[in-house]
Amino acid sequence: MKSLVIAGGVPQIELIKQLKARGIETLLADGSPNAVARPYCDKFFHVDVFDMEAIKDIAVKEKVDFLITVCADQVLLVVAKVSEMLGLPCYIDYETCQNVSDKIRMKRIFKAHGIPTTDYVETDKLDMGVIGKLKFPLVVKPVDAYSSKGVRKAEDIEELKRYYEEAHQISRSGGVIVEEFFAGEEISVDAFVVNGKAHVLNVTNSEKVKDKDRFVIFRGRYPVKASEAVLKQIDEIAQKIADGFGLVNAPLLIQLLHHGDEVSVLEFCARTGGNMKYLLIKYSTGVDVIGATIDITLGKDPDLSKKCKSYNIVVNDFIYCQPGVFDHFEGFEELEKQGLINEFHPVRIKGTEMRGVTSSSDRVAGMNIVADSIEQYNEKLQQINASVKVIDKEGKDIMRHDLLPDLI
Repeated sequence: MKSLVIAGGVPQIELIKQLKARGIETLLADGSPNAVARPYCDKFFHVDVFDMEAIKDIAVKEKVDFLITVCADQVLLVVAKVSEMLGLPCYIDYETCQNVSDKIRMKRIFKAHGIPTTDYVETDKLDMGVIGKLKFPLVVKPVDAYSSKGVRKAEDIEELKRYYEEAHQISRSGGVIVEEFFAGEEISVDAFVVNGKAHVLNVTNSEKVKDKDRFVIFRGRYPVKASEAVLKQIDEIAQKIADGFGLVNAPLLIQLLHHGDEVSVLEFCARTGGNMKYLLIKYSTGVDVIGATIDITLGKDPDLSKKCKSYNIVVNDFIYCQPGVFDHFEGFEELEKQGLINEFHPVRIKGTEMRGVTSSSDRVAGMNIVADSIEQYNEKLQQINASVKVIDKEGKDIMRHDLLPDLI
C-alpha cells in the first residue's frame, strides 16, 4: 500500500513511523522544504498543503491508496475533499469536515443540540447593530485559523475594531466570529468515536500565558484539575457532539472552559490533539491515538486498549522564546538521555526568526515530562530549567524560562 501524509510536523513523524511499521510506503507533502517529518518519509513533495488540486495531482500521479493526516483540522479538510474526489478511504466526509472545522457552523450545531457554549454573532463585517447585543469582554476569532492565531479578547469597542480586522486578515475565507467571553480554566478532552459511541480517553488542563488579550498554551497537564460534576458533563458533551455532528468513527478533540461546575465548550475537531498531545495520552493511559486514526482510515476497528505503563503526572511543556533568530538548543538532548526529560521534540530549525509569544505556533520545541508526584515533577523541572538554553545567532539565551513554572 502507498499513503500520502499531508503536513509534516512532530505528530506526523509518529504517523509516518507507524505507517512504515505496517509496511505502507509513505509520501509526505508539506509547504516547508524543512518540515521536521521530511527525513522519515519515503518521498517528499514541497507543496502548499491547502492547494487541493496540487494534492490531488500528487495522489493521482503516485497512485496512492489513501491520504491521511493527524492533529491538523484545516489540513483535514483537504484530506477529506481529495479523498472524496478520488474515491479513496477517509474516516470523515467533506461536508461533515466543514462542520467541524468552521467555527460558525460549529456554533450553530452546538446551539441546536444543547451543547453548552457562549452567545455569539455571525457577521461578515463589523456591524455594531448586530454585535451590540453581546456583552463585553468579547472574543474575536477567524473562523478557519488554528494554533490560536488571531484569537483576541476585546475589552471595548476600539479593541474590537482592531482585533476584528486582524482576524479578518488571518482568515482564509475572511470569516470572523464574535462571541462572549467565558472566564474559566481551560480543559482539553481527547476522545474517540467508535460506531457512534464517544469514548473519553483523557482529560487534561491547558495552561495559558497570562496575557490580557491572547490565549497561548504553554503547558498541557495530566491529571486534570476539575470536579466530578465537570467530568460527568464532559462525557455527556462528547456524546452530544458525536450525535449532533453525525460522527461514526473519528478521533475527537474538545476544548472547553469551566468555572466551578459550569462548563462552556470553546470548539472541537474530529482529529487527534495537536503537536505532542498524543504523548500525553500515551503516557497517561497507554492508548495510541495515532495508530487508532490509521485503523479507522483503513476501515478497521481502532484499538483503544491500554498497552504501556501509565504515570501519575504527565506534562507537555512548550518552549517559547523572546524575539530573535534561533540558532541552536543547549542541554535538552543531554537531559533526555538522562531521563529527566521523557521526550524532546524541536519544531524549528536554525535561522528561524522567532516573533515572541503571539500564538501557539510560536513555540520552538516541546518536551514531555513524566513523574510519580507533583513534587517529583517540580524537582525535575527546576533542574531542567536551570540547565537548558535556546541560543540565538548572537549567542544569547532567548528562552522564556518564566513559562516553565512549578505545578501547583
